[in-house]
Amino acid sequence: MKYFIGNWKMFGVPKSINILKKINSFQLNDKNKKKYRIVITPPLTLIEKFAAYSKTKKIFIGSQNCYHKDPFSSNTSAVSAHMIKSVGAKYTLIGHSDNRAEGDNDYILKKKVQFALKNKLKIIFCIGENKIEKKNKKTLTILKKQLTNVLEKKFNKNDIIIAYEPIWSIGTGKLPTATELRKITIQIKKILKNIYKKNTFPVLYGGSVDGNSVKIFKEIEEIDGFLIGGASKSSKKFIDIIKNYYR
Repeated sequence: MKYFIGNWKMFGVPKSINILKKINSFQLNDKNKKKYRIVITPPLTLIEKFAAYSKTKKIFIGSQNCYHKDPFSSNTSAVSAHMIKSVGAKYTLIGHSDNRAEGDNDYILKKKVQFALKNKLKIIFCIGENKIEKKNKKTLTILKKQLTNVLEKKFNKNDIIIAYEPIWSIGTGKLPTATELRKITIQIKKILKNIYKKNTFPVLYGGSVDGNSVKIFKEIEEIDGFLIGGASKSSKKFIDIIKNYYR
């Protein structure tokens, strides 16, 4: 099973459901539809409406984050995993570089993972190094730290997906080479196997994924799918990624 996960970030209003409808229409008629799963993570304001629409469809809805307390608290603007689940979300992103930059440390991230799992949400756990860390050849050290400081053997591996999203690639058009990415994906899976002592969960790639770049990555069999940013806000661009992956 491959994953095509769209992270809309701060984008979308109620009528943006038309994007979802076009993606659904494509998937219904796609001969490859049984080979992959689509997950869209819109802003919190749209989760309930999108989840209601997707209830009878093959598109799954997730949140872009969740709070590190559960189920309720006095923290203004906070939205817990319990609240996200209650409006129909099935997935949540945790550990995105945007949120790490805003203060999500390993302690907070572990709490988020614990509460998301408690509420039966599937997790897309984001990891990645910045430009300086890459330049100093610290990529694998950083990724290992991000994984081992948060994930524990007791966490159900069937409910966790890893998304490797190098910070230096997000929105820049700069990409790791196929050789680099294969090596890094293999190493991530080795790190995970050391935690779980068994076959590990899916590892996705994210960072400037579009209809052209996906052609480079489709030959890397170790990659289990993609976390897609800007291109997921256009039904045509998102669909082109899927089409080009299976072409």
